[in-house]
Amino acid sequence: MLDWEPAATELAGRNILITGAGTGIGRALAKAAAGLGATVILVGPPVPDLEAVYDEITTAGGPEPMIHPMDFKEAEPLDFEAAAGGLYQAFGPIHGLVNNAAYLGPLSPLPHYEPELWDLVMRIDLRASYLLTRACLPLLTAAEDASIVFLSDRVGRHGRAYWGAYGAAKAGLENLMQTLADELEANTAVRVNSYDPGPVRTALRYSAYPAEDRAVLPAPEDVVRPLLYLLSPASRGITGRQWGPPDRNPA
Repeated sequence: MLDWEPAATELAGRNILITGAGTGIGRALAKAAAGLGATVILVGPPVPDLEAVYDEITTAGGPEPMIHPMDFKEAEPLDFEAAAGGLYQAFGPIHGLVNNAAYLGPLSPLPHYEPELWDLVMRIDLRASYLLTRACLPLLTAAEDASIVFLSDRVGRHGRAYWGAYGAAKAGLENLMQTLADELEANTAVRVNSYDPGPVRTALRYSAYPAEDRAVLPAPEDVVRPLLYLLSPASRGITGRQWGPPDRNPA
């Protein structure tokens, strides 16, 4: 994967849904995928950020994206089902789903971790990814090949003090990825993987490490190529794997 070079039209004709698409890695991925020909569906709040990404893509000559505002703090199962139904009417099958949206919250020892904060983080980081994936599975299985990717984090693969619900939610996503990969591998053309980009110059990273020298961190644009690979036909047959920085990739 490290030496993979996408063709100029690598994702042409593919519909790809990205959550948290207004900022950070989601924004960078949406622009990069559109640059390779994908029609991207931009999901999340706030709407002005999604509109800015929309404008950047169309100005660059990419396929016209779709904006679908959805606040995972408030969304209920029927909202996800309705969203999937609307997407099917607009696009038919979708070829990629990237569960990128995340909320960290304050770092805190577990005995001091507020239950309300725990519920909020779990709702955004784990519950919403499950509900959206569940709702979109008929659209993904209708494609000739499709890819689901969960954005992960090192603390979801090995617990670390003070990361509370965020670490637990990411661990849950890893298990969800493996479960889905096992269930879908035999009878569908849907592959499922997770990707930990490592430290990246994002607002979430800054909230955890405000004193860190951000200049030494890679920009979101520097870490999206593995995601593009996992979304492309080049990764057919690769499923159930935990991808990450070069020192933490599967064989």
